[in-house]
Amino acid sequence: MRVTRRTLLLGAGAFTGGANAAEPAMKWGDMSRLGRPFSKDPSVVRFNGRYLLYYSMPPYLDRRPGNGWAIGVAASSNLVDWSKIGEILPQSDYEARGLCAGNAIVLNGAVHLFYNTYGNAAKDAICHAVSRDGVQFSRNPSNPVFRPTGPWTCGRAIDAEIVPYRGKMFLYAATRDPGYKVQMLTGAAADIESGFGRDSWSQLGDAPLLKPELPWERNCIEAPAVLRRATKLFMFYAGGYNNEPQQIGCAVSEDGVRWRRISTEPFLPNGKPGEWNSSESGHPAVFEDDDGQVYLFFQGNNDRGKTWLLSFVKIDFKNGHPILASGR
Repeated sequence: MRVTRRTLLLGAGAFTGGANAAEPAMKWGDMSRLGRPFSKDPSVVRFNGRYLLYYSMPPYLDRRPGNGWAIGVAASSNLVDWSKIGEILPQSDYEARGLCAGNAIVLNGAVHLFYNTYGNAAKDAICHAVSRDGVQFSRNPSNPVFRPTGPWTCGRAIDAEIVPYRGKMFLYAATRDPGYKVQMLTGAAADIESGFGRDSWSQLGDAPLLKPELPWERNCIEAPAVLRRATKLFMFYAGGYNNEPQQIGCAVSEDGVRWRRISTEPFLPNGKPGEWNSSESGHPAVFEDDDGQVYLFFQGNNDRGKTWLLSFVKIDFKNGHPILASGR
């Protein structure tokens, strides 16, 4: 697939463009709720001949009923130009305060979406839904399907990531310590034919899978995004809370449970002063296209969160490890 740069364009309810050669091919944000571009937490799949982007939408400015976070759906033919085609809104009591951070995977001709409730603090949890068209979703009747347990966690689960590996489905998510200060990663596994209901999941140990240790990670590791490469899993993750700045790191695992960082420095740092992502490069999502090209989607802004745009960089591999592609 050929990705081209384009000029600034304001469309119906969306912001998209790359103003000059120093900026990425894609900078996209949904303007429909706030009147300014605001899209977070990307996830991309290829389904039924087009690309689908799932992203978090903020509450409206007014206090209308059901005014919480929701998930938007956009479509593209080239990964650069996106058009919004739908919204996934709260339907059930457990979603009443909002839902967000949808992670999509295509299985057996359907889109499976793993997402989290939002607005319930320590009670937020991972949910599951399925769609035959990528827009209209049927909820898993056992929702929510996963929250971690143990004395090391408050029980919260957000930022789901799903990956098939060694005959199972691995689910990764972010949680917090009992003091609700430190964000870290947890996980679970299920039989790939299980249907992914609540009783299908077995927690991956009784400790964090990855927790902040490096200075740039501060008190937060979240938003795991996992790429399977031969016998290894590579996890791109967000370090630091929003705009601290949040930056993206990378870790590797041979079993899906034990992870080691490939570097002590961010894999994708925030931008320099004046650049579009100077406040952060955060919440990664990894997508491998049919031609084998790997894209790392992420969110960024330069105004400490007044706006949020989505973009991507291309990923290559060198000596078995991911690197940012030249000419990205």
